[in-house]
Amino acid sequence: MSDKEPGANKLIAENRRARFDYFLEQSYEAGLSLTGTEVKALRLGRANIAESYVAAEGRELVLINAYIPEYGPANRFNHDPRRPRKLLLHRKEIDKMLAAVQRDGKTLAATKLYFNDKGRVKLELALAKGKKAHDKREVEAARDWKREQGRLMRDRG
Repeated sequence: MSDKEPGANKLIAENRRARFDYFLEQSYEAGLSLTGTEVKALRLGRANIAESYVAAEGRELVLINAYIPEYGPANRFNHDPRRPRKLLLHRKEIDKMLAAVQRDGKTLAATKLYFNDKGRVKLELALAKGKKAHDKREVEAARDWKREQGRLMRDRG
């Protein structure tokens, strides 16, 4: 799929650790309030959301600790690489997420940062429930068994 086709999402950064640490339940797509130099730096494809998280500030959601490197040609007009960035969502979605976080003890985990088909930067975030150590071991054991099954089937068939 090329970048010009409808439905083509160009992935910028992914938080693969989130799947390991959390049970991801419901995902949402949010826009980000960015400056021009941030968008230009993202077009170069360098960003990191592995250590980032979503927090509530009043009745708004903010992406904290996401790393978008400085854009070289912007020199003194550059942005702060780790500044908090406001998430753009509908009020009902925000209220629903905040209620789940406060009432059920869930977490909002940033999973993907990408350009949508219109060229806008979007963040996929998920309502997540933390995994315990034994849950992580079970998932790893199941994955290893699936891999072993594949090897056995390939060798016999």
